[in-house]
Amino acid sequence: MQIITPHYILLRDKVVTNLSVAFDKKIEKIAPFDDLLDAFPDAKVTTLREHSLLMPGLINAHVHIEFSKNKTELTYGDFLNWLYSVIENRADLINDCGIECMNEAIEKMLANGITTFGAISSQAMDLEACANAKQNVVFFNELIGSQATMADALFGDFTARLNASKMIKREGFYPAVAIHSPYSVHPVLVKKAVEIAKKENLKLTAHFMESIAEREWLDESKGDFKKFFEDLLSQSQSVGSAEEFLNYFEGTDVLLTHVTNANKGEIATIAKNGHTVIHCPISNRLLGNPTLNIQELNKNNIRWIVATDGLSSNYELDLFEEMKISLFMHDQEPLLEFAQALLDGVTIHAAEALGLNTGEIAEGKNADMLVIDLENEPTKELPVHLILHRYNISKVYINGKLEKGAI
Repeated sequence: MQIITPHYILLRDKVVTNLSVAFDKKIEKIAPFDDLLDAFPDAKVTTLREHSLLMPGLINAHVHIEFSKNKTELTYGDFLNWLYSVIENRADLINDCGIECMNEAIEKMLANGITTFGAISSQAMDLEACANAKQNVVFFNELIGSQATMADALFGDFTARLNASKMIKREGFYPAVAIHSPYSVHPVLVKKAVEIAKKENLKLTAHFMESIAEREWLDESKGDFKKFFEDLLSQSQSVGSAEEFLNYFEGTDVLLTHVTNANKGEIATIAKNGHTVIHCPISNRLLGNPTLNIQELNKNNIRWIVATDGLSSNYELDLFEEMKISLFMHDQEPLLEFAQALLDGVTIHAAEALGLNTGEIAEGKNADMLVIDLENEPTKELPVHLILHRYNISKVYINGKLEKGAI
C-alpha cells in the first residue's frame, strides 16, 4: 500500500486540496493524510512539491505503432495522395520500424502521460512491443481486404493474429478486434469478425467516413477512389455501403474513428447504437479531411473521445498537443466547457468507451495517475491551462506502479 499527498487532486468535477490518496493496484481511499495513515500504518508515503496536481492518466484509444518510423516519408494535404504514399512506402516504413523504433514510440507516449493506449495492429509486428509495454494496452487486431477471392486467406491471417494476441497473459493487456473501414473490408469478413467480437466479448473498433473519397465511393462507386480500386484491386464497384456496415454492429458498442463525413442518417444510427466517435484532429487536418462536427455529436448525445492516430498522420503521440489543436479548431465551442470535454475525452470517457476501470481519481478505480507540476494555485480555468501550457509530468503511475519519475 502507498499513500501519496499532492498539493491538489483533480477529481472528475472539481479540484480538492488537503487530501491524500491511498492505493495499491487500485485507489483504496481518498481522505486526509492522518486518516489514511491510521488505516494503513505500514504504507509507503510520498509527499509532493507545492502546486503538484494528481490527475488521471491519459488514454490514447487509437494509435498505429507499426508506422512509428514515418517523419518525412509520406505526403500530406490530400487523403488519396497520402494513401498512395503509404502504399509506396509501406514496406520500408514497416521494415525499418523494428522493436526499438516501436519501443521508442511507446516510451514517448509514457513520457507524455499516456497510461493506456489502443494499438491498431495490421500485421502484429507490434505485438511484442505492446505486450512488453508499461502501459495498459487494448490490442486491436485489424482485418482488411475487400476482394472476395481472398476472403478465406485474409480471415485466416486475422484469426491467427488474434489468437496470438490472446496468448499474451499480463495485467493490462486486452486482445480486441479492428475492422479497417467499410470501403476496405468485404461484408462477409465484417460479419464474421463482428460475430467473433460479440461472442468473445472483445472490444471492437473501425475507421468510418474519414474522407470525401470514401463518401463518394460507398454512395455511388465514383470519385477519387474509383481509379484507386480499379487500378490496384480491379474493382469497379464498392462491395458494400456505409449503412450496411453500421448495421453489422447493431447490438454492440463500437469505437468509430474520424467520422468527419458521416451524414445525418449515419449519425442517428451511431447515436441509437451507443457507439463512440474517436476524434483525431491533427490527422484529419494533415490528410485534408473535414473537421469533426462536434456540435452534431453533442446534439445527438454521442460520446466522443480524443486520440492521436499514428505517426503516419501525426508528428507526435501527445494527447496534450492533440487537445490543444482541437481547442483551436473548434472555435464555436465555449472555451472552458470544451476544454473540460477534451480532458474527459482522454480520461473518463475514453476509459468508458474501452470498458476499462480507470480514467479518474476515485476509490475503486485502477491507480493510473499523473503528477503534474503546476506553477501556481489552480483556478476554475484549470482545464484550459492544462491544455495550453503543457506542464511538466513528474510522475506516472500505472496500476499503482511508478513507471516514470523518481521514487
